[in-house]
Amino acid sequence: MTLTVTTWSLEQTSPSDLRPAAPPPGDVRIVRAEVPSPEFSRFLYTAVGGDVRWTDRLPYTYGQWREYLDRPGVETWVAYEKGTPAGFLELAAQDGGTVEIVYFGLIPAFRGRRIGGHLLSYGTARAWDLAERHPGLKPTGRVWLHTCTKDGQHAMANYQRRGFTLFDTKTSEEEETATPGPWPGALA
Repeated sequence: MTLTVTTWSLEQTSPSDLRPAAPPPGDVRIVRAEVPSPEFSRFLYTAVGGDVRWTDRLPYTYGQWREYLDRPGVETWVAYEKGTPAGFLELAAQDGGTVEIVYFGLIPAFRGRRIGGHLLSYGTARAWDLAERHPGLKPTGRVWLHTCTKDGQHAMANYQRRGFTLFDTKTSEEEETATPGPWPGALA
């Protein structure tokens, strides 16, 4: 069976485009995972994306995760609530001063608590100053991301509230895959 998927690409072309969300109440911190860890990155990826059909990285080997995370300009920013990982945002530098927000999301138990807008705001600001942490990278001139009909129902609105504007829309047919949860069979 196939699934019709619409993918929207959004961008900011100036740091002044960012409209930050207010921090949520309580003990919420955002910390960069400075030591590349395939185990931790895979945990975040499956915990956040397991119920919304993030499957493209499930077949990655340990070596593929390590190779990806060791690339210059790849950063993982993690939101914690009371010391517990709540979600993450992954940045990847691209040619010409472009930075992609490759992945962004919250673990299901932490959604709807105003953490997402704060994490997206903070992570987008880190995309704009990425070159300051990675000598040799061109200063950021554009930050972009994509979202699709498989993502959470509030994703597009959050991106637009943070100042991202639509620049492309594509529709495709994909083979429907089971939603695996954070590990195979978790949502069965």
